[in-house]
Amino acid sequence: MTPITEVAGRRLALSNLEKVIYPATGTTKGEVLHYYATVADSLLPHLHDRPLSFLRYPDGPDGQLFFTKNPPPGTPAWVKSVAVPRSEDKNARQVVIQDLASLMWAANLVVELHTPQWRAGAPAEADRLVLDLDPGPPATVVECCRVAVWLRERLAADGLRAYAKTSGAKGLHLYVPLEPTPSGQVSAYAKELAVEAEADLPALVVHRMTKALRPGKVFVDHSQNAAAKTTAAPYTLRARRQPAVSTPVTWEEVESCDDPSELVFLLADVGPRLQRYGDLLAPLIDADGAGRVPSRR
Repeated sequence: MTPITEVAGRRLALSNLEKVIYPATGTTKGEVLHYYATVADSLLPHLHDRPLSFLRYPDGPDGQLFFTKNPPPGTPAWVKSVAVPRSEDKNARQVVIQDLASLMWAANLVVELHTPQWRAGAPAEADRLVLDLDPGPPATVVECCRVAVWLRERLAADGLRAYAKTSGAKGLHLYVPLEPTPSGQVSAYAKELAVEAEADLPALVVHRMTKALRPGKVFVDHSQNAAAKTTAAPYTLRARRQPAVSTPVTWEEVESCDDPSELVFLLADVGPRLQRYGDLLAPLIDADGAGRVPSRR
């Protein structure tokens, strides 16, 4: 019988709590749910008003993966959804997670949480820029860190402040809080940054996705600034071999990284980091720190 739990006044059926989701570590679904409850205060502000896409992996990372933007079947009426513009579906809706009960409902589905760079009330008006640094083997996150430091300085030259998190996979994500700016303009600027990085660091960086160009280099993926694209949210678990989390990191950690293992954080690591550092990405939430994309040169 599926246990019924009350979360913030909502009744939830939380199923299969003993099911092992991450065989490499023996991590159960109950531990996944406990993780999301523990980090909710830091995670929820990063989801607020952002239409969610879900990567579902109910049988673990070795099972079937389902990527969906539509509210999953059986979504409770109290889980908020919003209309979103999609060229292929004029009546499209997506879930927004605004509270603990909705977060635990989503976590019970076993999901990665992915968000766009804009909020539901202003589609395609980005309030942040993102650069996804993806290493092509034998390059690792160590090379990503070198590129991240270059990008931080380049952004600073334009009066913009960058913040870093692990992707939860192999690389790094850089975020820049912005005054609301059309996604097309942010995309164009992000591409300029990637092209400049490749010109200045040709042995280390590639700005095109072409696989043949990528071995041993860091792909600076600027495409996730497009209005239709999404990025793994801060603090989301990933469908990887281990229960790795997309975890905010300090610039000191980025600068000193000389082994990939130094920037791998599992679900048990994140609570203590929040106690030590607080939310390192809190400036993304505070509009006072938002910058302005420079005019096209």
